[in-house]
Amino acid sequence: MLELANVSAGYGTFQALFDVSLQVKAGEAVAVIGPNGAGKTTLLRVISKLIDIEKGDITMEGASLRDVAPFKVIEMGISHVPEHRRLFPRLTVEENLRMGAYIPSARAHFRDRLDFVYSLFPRMKERRDQLAGTMSGGEQQMCAIGRGLMSGPKLLLLDEPSAGLAPVIVQQVFELVQRIREEGYTVLIVEQNIQQVLRVVDRAYLLEVGRIKLSGKAQDLLASEEIRKAYIGL
Repeated sequence: MLELANVSAGYGTFQALFDVSLQVKAGEAVAVIGPNGAGKTTLLRVISKLIDIEKGDITMEGASLRDVAPFKVIEMGISHVPEHRRLFPRLTVEENLRMGAYIPSARAHFRDRLDFVYSLFPRMKERRDQLAGTMSGGEQQMCAIGRGLMSGPKLLLLDEPSAGLAPVIVQQVFELVQRIREEGYTVLIVEQNIQQVLRVVDRAYLLEVGRIKLSGKAQDLLASEEIRKAYIGL
């Protein structure tokens, strides 16, 4: 479904990604793991076309994204749930969800998509008239993921969904990721909580200083002595 081939990118004179290649197949959940500053968030921004690539190519279902405008990416089936959630704090939960369904193909199915999101996140239905900025961090993360699902994406990008949340809420977030997977969505998730994320994905890539250092099945990386010592602390 998604393929990055030798992608390099950065910010001005600072290069953040070096010849990164990865694949995400339809129906898979794939994680990109690694330390702070490794380039994980940059990677998702490159896929969403928020940052232009300097070299290489990105294809979605065989179509190159290289010359696609950022606002067209969602129409190609890619939805990005950004780091720190980025909700509209002065809008209600339901108004935030409506913002996720702004493309014409999603507007036509707004009510069905809303019912689906509320079935996944019953708490959001209870809070639908509450201002998003007044909710807890965990509830805001549910709303952000729900907003990302409102467009009916083929590929859902999740950037650090557990960041800044209490441990008990982190567990709930990963349970939600598992439920989204069970609904048949293809997911690419960037996450620092390596032990948790490797339990809910099929494969993973280890990104260090802008380069892919390791890749493989999640269970193999979870059992890797290098990963356990360097990132899990075991």
